[in-house]
Amino acid sequence: MTVLIDWPIWPKHDTVWGHLVSDSSLTELHAFAAENEIPRRGFDLDHYDVPIARYDALVAAGAVPVTNRELVRALQQSGLRVKAADRPRKS
Repeated sequence: MTVLIDWPIWPKHDTVWGHLVSDSSLTELHAFAAENEIPRRGFDLDHYDVPIARYDALVAAGAVPVTNRELVRALQQSGLRVKAADRPRKS
């Protein structure tokens, strides 16, 4: 398993956010997140949202930096991607 991280570009809550995904296993993704004290509330069906302040530490812990396109492509190829149409609607 490889954990991938893209550069944070999504603004919200006074910071910018990136994504942390696995190329093969949600179980291992959750384990990596737990080991690195990423709260479970940051999980969004197929990825964790992570703030820019955590980027360097996550890379140092083993997350592999990739572009956002590479991240999406790896998620799709793994079969773990949850498409927008399949996501629950937020009210």
